Amino acid sequence: MEDDFTYVIRKALRGLSLAPGQAASRAGLAESEVMGMIRGKFSETAARRLAPILSLDAEALARLPGYQPKPMALSQVERLEIPFEDGQVNAWIIRVNGIIVLFDAGFSDTSIALTLDAAGISKIDAIFITHDHRDHVGGLNEVLKRGPLHSMRPGDSVALGPLTIHSFDLSGHCDNSLGYLIDGLEKPVCVVGDALFAGSIGGCPPETYKSALAHLHRGVFSLPEETVLLPGHGPATTVGEEGISNPFFP
Repeated sequence: MEDDFTYVIRKALRGLSLAPGQAASRAGLAESEVMGMIRGKFSETAARRLAPILSLDAEALARLPGYQPKPMALSQVERLEIPFEDGQVNAWIIRVNGIIVLFDAGFSDTSIALTLDAAGISKIDAIFITHDHRDHVGGLNEVLKRGPLHSMRPGDSVALGPLTIHSFDLSGHCDNSLGYLIDGLEKPVCVVGDALFAGSIGGCPPETYKSALAHLHRGVFSLPEETVLLPGHGPATTVGEEGISNPFFP
């Protein structure tokens, strides 16, 4: 998992411009209890009382320490885990009927080159970028040696063999972020970048926090529950699983 409950609480506090003491007072908790949660000391009782103050789902937040989405089983989708500082960032490969499509370009030319070489990928038919943060575009020069970039705007669609890729607005964590809905695979698949993680969302400043959630509600949570979600960090998940287990969507 990319985020644990401490990140969820901190992201909600930041998005709502609430100090821990303010949230504690409104929840009827001691500030030390909220600070304990932020520092990794989980309390189900405190989580349930804090959740409505942070506009989070109480049941989902209470269960979050044990949440893990079911493993993805899609033969046409491959997760590339690329080293990034002290963690990893995802790029996603779609292979169908001899066509190879790449979503995001990793942190550096060196790291994406090594990862693509290990996966046996020398030619890419199309490259799509979710957003322009360094860990997702740092290797763009390298991937452009292997295939063409498709620049998309919200509402655009492109056909690639049996695939149709639709772009939509997921701005919030980053300006001009795009999600990509892919039709033509065995299940509907949606690449969400850093807009959403399993059990969490990408961090947002207060001025974009509510619009980020609104974009996710409209663009992602209107999709069928079986839709597979491919995030920029952490494991794949589904619309159905996140609708139950992601605290940001009560």
